[in-house]
Amino acid sequence: MIGISFNKREFEYDAYTLVKAFYPQEEVENFYAEETQEEKAYDLLVRIAYGEEETHLSLERDGEIIFGEAARFEKGQDRKERKNILKQILYRGLTQETGITLPWGNLTGIRPTKIAMGLIESGMSNAEAADYMRRTYFTGNAKTALAITIANRERDLLKDIDYQNGYSLYVGIPFCPSICLYCSFSSSPIERWRDKVDEYLDALCRELTYIGETMKVRTLDTIYIGGGTPTTLEPEQMERLLSHIDACFPVEQVKEYTVEAGRPDSITREKLMVIKRHPVTRISVNPQTMNQKTLDLIGRRHTVEDTKHAFALARECGFDNINMDLIVGLPGECAEDVRHTLEEVKALDPDSLTVHSLAVKRATRLHLFREQYEEMTFENNQEIMDMCMDYARQCGMGPYYLYRQKNMSGNLENVGYAKPGKAGIYNILIMEEKQSILAAGAGASTKFVFQNGERIERTENVKDVTNYITRIEEMTDRKRIGLETYLNIKSGDGGNGKYAEASD
Repeated sequence: MIGISFNKREFEYDAYTLVKAFYPQEEVENFYAEETQEEKAYDLLVRIAYGEEETHLSLERDGEIIFGEAARFEKGQDRKERKNILKQILYRGLTQETGITLPWGNLTGIRPTKIAMGLIESGMSNAEAADYMRRTYFTGNAKTALAITIANRERDLLKDIDYQNGYSLYVGIPFCPSICLYCSFSSSPIERWRDKVDEYLDALCRELTYIGETMKVRTLDTIYIGGGTPTTLEPEQMERLLSHIDACFPVEQVKEYTVEAGRPDSITREKLMVIKRHPVTRISVNPQTMNQKTLDLIGRRHTVEDTKHAFALARECGFDNINMDLIVGLPGECAEDVRHTLEEVKALDPDSLTVHSLAVKRATRLHLFREQYEEMTFENNQEIMDMCMDYARQCGMGPYYLYRQKNMSGNLENVGYAKPGKAGIYNILIMEEKQSILAAGAGASTKFVFQNGERIERTENVKDVTNYITRIEEMTDRKRIGLETYLNIKSGDGGNGKYAEASD
């Protein structure tokens, strides 16, 4: 076990996540020196002591200091700068102790391209931004170049988006054919909830009506229907939902309208034709892997042939912008298994491809029952990610968005690739936090963006389907409070809601 000792409460989460990045399999716990009567016998002890003008860091094993460094603060240095200094000395100590360097350096947040974009928008050249990232965050050359490349691509894709006067809409359908081994989303098996779906849509449509009426004063740029698996809805239920969205929102003006069809075992020609009758511009057919043994293990109740059939159906129905999601680092899969998946996907020729590195979160069955899977290998490395990029290039795709997650296999990233004109705008907007996103449905999180992303306020919906249905008036009331601030109805542009830091 690894312990992290603090003399006061500051940057505990940042230190914890950086230590976990170096020691992903170890238990790590924070404690406060002044509150602890007797320290445990840790395998490694990290001591962080904040003074008025400097921070002291030491690493100890068996009571002996194996690394020590102090960093001085300049007078008036802000919180972000002090955090960067702490992470720099902690990274140096952990690198010396382990002999490991991390591809993303000391960055522990999920939006590295947001940093790159901010530097470029501040007036830095690409070379200056890259140099700053390497010096400040110790990012490797390849990851720095990837972040800068994607930041420039994102800027170009978003150049016609009005951040201040526009918004995007997310609609959540929290049902799935089955729950995957690695899933931590707000999803419920459709068979258990089938008799509640119509009631859920009743509540969802009420929330959408409120959003549509209130947001008439703003421009709707993108719509994204996700989940869960939206195509668990029956055709008449899908028609009801899409028709209600058509009635409540100016769908004819949106730049992008996505329905995440997702699971191949939920896709039928009838459902696809319902979607096609509405102004939907983009769908997903998500295999995750094209290896049947892995599909069976992770709880995907479809076959490789189901994926091929669903994709072909979508093409026959006239969809010309189809995304496919893959996950690398799945249990038991090696590089050759990933290569097989990529060959199969290449043959289908999708318009965009999102490559996810497996992230094992606490709420997943893979974590909760990890002792059952301890014999399994979880292989992901830079060579595999490079192979994915190479296949994407062979398909005529370039990288256009990127994000990271906690506990991600190989300390790597998720990357979206797309052919020219097929990039997912909503994906960029939600990651870069440039524009407000109004979210409806169980577990949906509305994000109000102020001052070009300098301040973020969130309004959460309850996750439980039954609670969402019975408390729908409360959900709209929560939004009303946030919207009064956001739209300057009563409170002005101040607001005292939840604050989220904009960068790492």
